[in-house]
Amino acid sequence: MQPEILQSLLQSAWSDFLIVLFFGGCIFVHELGHYLVARARGVHVEVFSIGIGPALFSWKGAGGTRYQVAWFPLGGFVLLPQLADLGPLEGESSVSADDLPEVSYTTKVLVFIAGAAFNVLFAFALACVIWVVGQPENAESESTTVGYIERTIDMPDGTQVVSPAVQGGLRIGDVVKAIDGHAISDWGDLTETLYTSSGRDKDGGRTTVFTIEREGRTMQVTLHPLLWGNDHLRRVGIMPGYDLNVHSVEARSAAAAAGLRRGDRIVAVNGSPIMNAAGLGMELSAKPSAEAHLSVLRAARRIDLVMPPRTASLQLGDIEFSAGYHMTYPGPLEQLAQPFVMTFRTVWGLIDPRSDIGLSKVSGPVGIVHVFHAAAEAGIRAVLRITILINVNLAILNLLPIPVLDGGQILFATIGRLRGKALPANFVVTAQSVFMVLIFSMVLYISIFDVRRWRADAAADSRAQAQAAPAKP
Repeated sequence: MQPEILQSLLQSAWSDFLIVLFFGGCIFVHELGHYLVARARGVHVEVFSIGIGPALFSWKGAGGTRYQVAWFPLGGFVLLPQLADLGPLEGESSVSADDLPEVSYTTKVLVFIAGAAFNVLFAFALACVIWVVGQPENAESESTTVGYIERTIDMPDGTQVVSPAVQGGLRIGDVVKAIDGHAISDWGDLTETLYTSSGRDKDGGRTTVFTIEREGRTMQVTLHPLLWGNDHLRRVGIMPGYDLNVHSVEARSAAAAAGLRRGDRIVAVNGSPIMNAAGLGMELSAKPSAEAHLSVLRAARRIDLVMPPRTASLQLGDIEFSAGYHMTYPGPLEQLAQPFVMTFRTVWGLIDPRSDIGLSKVSGPVGIVHVFHAAAEAGIRAVLRITILINVNLAILNLLPIPVLDGGQILFATIGRLRGKALPANFVVTAQSVFMVLIFSMVLYISIFDVRRWRADAAADSRAQAQAAPAKP
């Protein structure tokens, strides 16, 4: 077996292990919360299952609880016949709820909310780990500065339009302070806030207000985002800005012929400011048959270099830049705040008619597995960060007042408390069955788009590897 194939298999196995451990762990912790609080409040626990589906093995424990490990590890449940009838999902109880003591309203709320609470506690614990060991950041991810502006945008129908950033008057070097009044902390925050923005003008056109700092002055710029890309999300045509400090130059390349050296900082190309490596590559590839004029800072002096014509297949890999990697140690609450905010904005975007967020643009189980695979390749710290995000998502989504979810069970219990008697069992069972079908249908619908995104990413990776591979003689 070739070393490359073996390495690929080992990487895949490692990714699968991390998915089972951390994604499965998120669900296990959620169900553990229900189980522990139920036992503490004297609620009968029929089954505690790690995984879903038929049991691989099981055993009886104290109090008659059956503990089992099921064949599909990414899931789990706690069967509580006194609290909820979820037979189609969790199996039928061997004990009738009528034969068991009635459970108080307080106990019901505590048990149902415990799953989300344990997810938050788990996320907090992982955030404490990152707080101690740190996480790698670089100048690009931390930036809120506009480093490159695409002049035109290729639309899905083949037409080209002027980018919203150009139309709105953004400039390279502008520092984005807020979007629609929401403060921006880094480029990921900027991107997600833009995606979930829902501004509209009087004619129904998309608007997003950028609060920027330019040459010491704070000002607001109104942009009209376009929907493009595989997911058709709001974009304005900008890339993050950072110093293009040259780390190395490939010998006998066009960059070397121009006289570019290690330690140079590229500040402009063909007279236009530049603060992004990908943007530099786009500029150099736009007219490869013509000379390119680079302005660089060398030992605090600005000098001009002339890059000779390049081949049409020019790769920016001829120049390597210093990424500015360093370790940061964000506090646990700081790490939890952004996922909470973005999850709420996404949920609101799903019901806000002015938003461009739809079910096709969120991720389900397939998408989560895809993200975990990508995170596993980046390292264990990336996996921890994704796990924090997933736990926050699970906590919030499970508390939505939707039948089948924990929030729906709290809603049923609250209505029963207000009316002085429990809702009719037939009504509860019917509502849960209907919403169960709706949720499974929604997950299937979302998974179709998850698979498309996964395939698109795989195709993009294949193209990138093919371009990076050395030419065969």
